[in-house]
Parts: sequence; C-alpha cells; structure tokens
Amino acid sequence: MVTLLRSARRNAMDQALVDGVKGALLKLDRDKDVGAIVLVGAAPGFSAGSDLKFIGNLDLEAMGRFEQECGDLGRLMGFLETPVVAAVEMFAVGGGFTLATSCDIVIAGRGSQWSLPEVPHGWLTPWGIKSLVSRVGLVKARQLCFCLEPLDGEAARSIGVVDYCCDDGKALETALGVAQKIADLPRPAVHATKRFFSNYLMEDAEAMDFEANRLFLDNCRETAAQQTLGKYRR
Repeated sequence: MVTLLRSARRNAMDQALVDGVKGALLKLDRDKDVGAIVLVGAAPGFSAGSDLKFIGNLDLEAMGRFEQECGDLGRLMGFLETPVVAAVEMFAVGGGFTLATSCDIVIAGRGSQWSLPEVPHGWLTPWGIKSLVSRVGLVKARQLCFCLEPLDGEAARSIGVVDYCCDDGKALETALGVAQKIADLPRPAVHATKRFFSNYLMEDAEAMDFEANRLFLDNCRETAAQQTLGKYRR
C-alpha cells in the first residue's frame, strides 16, 4: 500500500510527495511478492491536487517541470507491471482527480467529491487528461475540465471515472479486497493483461501531457492565473 501523507495540506502534491510516491511504487513493483498496489490518501481525503502554495512560489519554468513530473507519475502507474487500485474518500481534486484516474481500478466512497478546478483557476489541466479520456471519452473529458458541476462518487461511477462505489469510510477496505482478488490471479496473466491494455489506453499520453503542459504555462502568464497564484505567494 502507498499512502499520500500530507494531511495538513489535504495531501496536496509537492515535490517531496511526488518523489516519495514514485519511489514507493517502483519499489513495490519490483517486489515479486506484491500482486497489487493500493494507493490511498491519509485523512481527510485522497488528494487536493497540486499544492498551490508550493507551485505559486516557483518560477514558470520550474512550475512546468514540476507538473510534467506529476504527469510522469501518472503515466508510470499505467506502465507498472503491478495493477494499482485507488481508494478515494472525501475528495479527489485537480491533480488528485487525474492521479486517481491514472490507476487501473478506482474505488470511491459514494459521498466523495470530484472536480477539476483548473480552468476556473485560469489554466488548463496540465497532466493526466489522457487517463480521463480513456475512461469517459473526449467530449465528456472536456466537459469535466470546464468544471461546470461537481461530481459525487455515484455520479463519477455512472460516467466511468470511478469503477466501484462503496459506503463512505469503506474505500480502503473495499480497495484492499479488490487488490487481493487481483493478487490471487495467475501473476503472468495479470501482467500480460495490464501490458496489453496499457499499450492502447496510454497511447499518446506523453504527447498529450507535453502539449497540456505547454498550454498550462501559456495560461499561467495571463491575468486570471496570476491572480490565483498571487494568493499563494509568500
């Protein structure tokens, strides 16, 4: 199990969290005794996405590089041999949303809240859009990126963002049960199945992240984005 552990910042993503999760995933993927990995956020919820206090104090080049590394993390989960199951409680916002959809299976509490608030902040979602498109299609992904209305866990399940809903507070327990079912399957067949589908689900993912990152940086030079980021600068 890998835990997003920045409770005081709602598990928002900074460099240390991204590096730590990447290292933990790679370590578990190399462990032949591990048949599935569960990704969970420490209380109060899954993840609030990029830490705006962190990125707001970076220059544009460093900000773009950090968001690209977030995209690298999302794509890494697609290409690990070991399936990754997300356990989402309370909220999955921005990069937390796309981090969850980058997992192979997503479990969520029915009352969990899902949103992509980047466009209201003044910029395009900078990474992970391919994972969303793979789940819901281009038109629905575009609508979600506009952030016109929030989703709860059941609504997210109905459009394919979430695979299984459960009672609130039971996401980790449910995810561990699903992970155990995967781990009990013949390991070579699981690895082959994941590799086969990843080749198609992740097709063009790197190019899409690169283009989204470029447009994100263009957006961050504009007034609306600068006003948002200015609220978080020291």
